[in-house]
Amino acid sequence: MKVLFVGNSHTFFNDMPALFAEFVCRTTGEKPEAVMLGYGGRDLKWHRQEYFALRYNLMYGNYDYCVIQQAAHPYPPKEETLKYGKEIISLCQKTDTIPVIYMTWAEKRFPENQQKMIDTCTELQQETGAQLAPIGLVWQQVLNTYPDIDLFWKDGEHAGPYGDFLIASVLCRVITGRISDTVSGYGFSFMDDAPIDRELPRLIEDTGRIPTALDKEKTDRILSVITSVCG
Repeated sequence: MKVLFVGNSHTFFNDMPALFAEFVCRTTGEKPEAVMLGYGGRDLKWHRQEYFALRYNLMYGNYDYCVIQQAAHPYPPKEETLKYGKEIISLCQKTDTIPVIYMTWAEKRFPENQQKMIDTCTELQQETGAQLAPIGLVWQQVLNTYPDIDLFWKDGEHAGPYGDFLIASVLCRVITGRISDTVSGYGFSFMDDAPIDRELPRLIEDTGRIPTALDKEKTDRILSVITSVCG
């Protein structure tokens, strides 16, 4: 399996595509190749206008899936998301790549913004036939049901290790149809509580320290919500 991720920091935080690949491997026994076109602060309009990078990857990358993430904070108008989402999904479908819509989550301080994301992504899925990864919906339910699980990074917008555990797990469940219990308690954190300038990375970490032990009881609860939402 080969998967292209198109998005911004809500995709690349904590090396989420690599965590997804690890979860797929633990679930299916085969580790997919995860490739990313992720740039801080960019939206689907920007990715569509930077057409040649996306075009080249889809034409020659032999991808099975393309995970498409719209900007989140602030969330663009619905009309814009539908327009550029449909165009990118059409590019995927022309190359026999299955598009997966990545539903994002609202800021910690503005939970009321979640419904717009849910409605927009659901409409985009219904109008295109793409797969939908209901990450924002799962995120909302975990926050409401288990407020002791901190999904956010310290800025209240990006995902912390538990948030990225949730994201990678939902994507694994949607794309493979299942998620193994062996993923529980396993996560990634490239921050390691250190301040990192996201605009200009200053170091390449020792990859051996990126895997992070998470509270298994908390990740089990996240997995239970994923099962209830995704079936």
